[in-house]
Amino acid sequence: MIAITGASGFIGKALFSELVSRGYLVRGVVRASGCLPQVSGGSFEIISLEDINGTTDWSVALRGVKTVVHYAALAHVIHKNKSDALAAYCKVNVEGTRRLAEQAALLGVERLIFLSSIVVLGINTNNREPFFVSDIPTPVEPYGLSKWKAEQALWEISAKTGLGVVVVRPPLVYGQGVKGNFLRLLRLISTGFPPPLGAIVNWRSLVGLDNLIDLLICCVEYPAAAGQTFLVSDGGRDLSTPELIGMLARMMGKSPHLLSVPLSWLRMTGNVTGKITEIERLTSSLQVDISHTLDFLQWRPPVPVTTGLQKMVDWYLQQR
Repeated sequence: MIAITGASGFIGKALFSELVSRGYLVRGVVRASGCLPQVSGGSFEIISLEDINGTTDWSVALRGVKTVVHYAALAHVIHKNKSDALAAYCKVNVEGTRRLAEQAALLGVERLIFLSSIVVLGINTNNREPFFVSDIPTPVEPYGLSKWKAEQALWEISAKTGLGVVVVRPPLVYGQGVKGNFLRLLRLISTGFPPPLGAIVNWRSLVGLDNLIDLLICCVEYPAAAGQTFLVSDGGRDLSTPELIGMLARMMGKSPHLLSVPLSWLRMTGNVTGKITEIERLTSSLQVDISHTLDFLQWRPPVPVTTGLQKMVDWYLQQR
């Protein structure tokens, strides 16, 4: 039995469906108000919880479970200062994760795979080498700090109980069902309006949903994965923001033309409009080195980036 927390989310639904299709017995753990994953056939269960925090009772969700993939998290806090945002993130992402791991160890769960984030290492790789798995975490945002604190809690519990912990740190994930900034970018490109990003020079590591799901299943199946932290991306060539937009535009049958606006102007606009975080993410570099993941797991991303992007565009166009 494999339990997936957050089984109604973007990544959770895809992992749930893929594991069921591969013949695993899967238990999806969802918020009571969440949308259930759509799966036909196979062996699966759905269990609903209310809130995730330091007092959550995971016992029913974990009964008979061998492996947990912990995806459920608080990812967006709106209209809070940094101190309040950190407290909100930590309530779910740290204390909720700690509680899950403690109860998992007591109930005989053998492995917990934690979906962390590359932002525990920082928010960009401007003027430096890509992030390596051996880099010392330096989170600068409340969300990234909460993920780092959750990782530390898991390693502490692992050392005390023997629970096998695996940490996966993905960069930006794209694919069918994508939400947030990537979905907004798709909507902008689909209008045919030329984004003002033609002057940007950067490099971004991305990971397609299919590749991330394949790696997570590898972490389920590979005996020696416990005790390891893995970075993940599509591998091969990273993309610049203008290159990514051009590829997506052509896949939609739109002109790939971009306006060349100086970065200083974009940042000024971001400060005025309160969108500076989004501007920085679009214009900065964030690259990861996945050589440890490739070598240790003998894993290779099965889906090329162009194929993954095309699948996402096809999904997006079907939704309109």
